[in-house]
Amino acid sequence: MSSTGYVTLSRQGGLMNEMRIVANNIANAATTGFRQEGLVFSEYIRTAPDQPSLSMSRAQVRNTSMEQGALTQTGGRLDLAIEGEGFFLIQTPAGQRLTRAGSFATSANGDLVTPEGHPVLDAGGAPVFVPAGADVAIADDGTISADGQPLGQVGLYLPADPLQLKREDGVRFDSPAGVLPAEDARLIQGFLEGSNVNPVLQIARMIEVQRAYEMGQSFLETEDQRIRNAVKTLIRS
Repeated sequence: MSSTGYVTLSRQGGLMNEMRIVANNIANAATTGFRQEGLVFSEYIRTAPDQPSLSMSRAQVRNTSMEQGALTQTGGRLDLAIEGEGFFLIQTPAGQRLTRAGSFATSANGDLVTPEGHPVLDAGGAPVFVPAGADVAIADDGTISADGQPLGQVGLYLPADPLQLKREDGVRFDSPAGVLPAEDARLIQGFLEGSNVNPVLQIARMIEVQRAYEMGQSFLETEDQRIRNAVKTLIRS
């Protein structure tokens, strides 16, 4: 394959990755607490002895948008939305994870849990207890009161090193460097934060990526035909 073919293939691979990411964003446009993803393209130089260097395309780094999603009033007493920078901290079998999805319920033993049953942690890193049948009120700092009596506080956290934050699935993130209290975030009871995906922009981006990929594919086919013709000419001569 010619050098131009290798360069084009590196770009095509990046475009395929971006198409998958954009499609996943669109699919999660209605997912509570979902954070939109993007792909970062970069250049790397491929060198070989006695060969000219090649400027190749690489698209392996993903970035996550932390823009605020739209808040929707649900009236659910255990539906919580975060306004500002911050995450809920939950305990999963794989360890503690961060999330913005605040649709919670209570377990059989009274713990505040996610729909998957993972306990929500308080400001001290312990599970949050909510008495069954109690009239629960949750203040904007996360303080939980039942029948007027304070019981605990839902923890709000930030990753200690945002650059190490890793998406584990659609709405959960791993922070290998640990977490810190989110001082400026506040909770709103009875609301949920929606996905921060803009479907119109994502569909427009999907069309752009598709057209760019088709253009690259057309170039590869033309280049392949050029090489075939050149080989045929050399054989005949």
